[in-house]
Amino acid sequence: MLTYNLHRPPSSFVLILHFRLPFLRQITINMEVLLGITGKDFVILAASKAAMRGPTILKAEDDKTRQLSQHTLMAFSGEAGDTVQFAEYIQANVALYTMRNDTELRPNAVANFVRGELARSLRSRNPYTVNLLLGGVDSITQEPHLYWIDYLSALARVPYAAHGYAQYYCLSILDKHHHPDISLEQGMNLLQMCTDELKRRLPIDYKGVLVKVVTKDGVKEVEVDNDRIVKSA
Repeated sequence: MLTYNLHRPPSSFVLILHFRLPFLRQITINMEVLLGITGKDFVILAASKAAMRGPTILKAEDDKTRQLSQHTLMAFSGEAGDTVQFAEYIQANVALYTMRNDTELRPNAVANFVRGELARSLRSRNPYTVNLLLGGVDSITQEPHLYWIDYLSALARVPYAAHGYAQYYCLSILDKHHHPDISLEQGMNLLQMCTDELKRRLPIDYKGVLVKVVTKDGVKEVEVDNDRIVKSA
């Protein structure tokens, strides 16, 4: 059963899941930002740099991504301990598969493996509270893949995606301006539109975004202007 906790402040939207097991688990939608954009032959993933607990910034240069293979990257948000532990668990298992079989898992295989591990943990006493974006380029077909995965192990392949407060402000922008054949430059401009809107609308400083691009040549970090001044609405 899902209930809404009315005793929390409006900025902290909390869902409480009542399991048959004798414990409660709180799922907090926090002020983290994850964005994903696909183009003709690339995937852009962006994650906010601030590691936050409530209104407090614990770390200003947090990397919320893990490279799973040469052509696959995963961005994560959620409970601090769960996110890093789950991401590194997936990273290690994908690397182990590659070493054992001398072949790289394709993005769709990685996405389904991640979904399976989340589904398994969801049915345990200690489920992972993580939301994920998984992007990659198929090394055989050169086709970009982007997958949206939530803490309930729902999986969907999408042309663009967002988690956290970004989904409230950016999905309409992406829906209007995105098309499958955009160039990398157009994709970066679209990402800039999204981050500008977040700066304009959100009352908190999430310390900008860390941006990484996946292409057939691998994963690379891209510098962006996080100090850009945005005019108010």
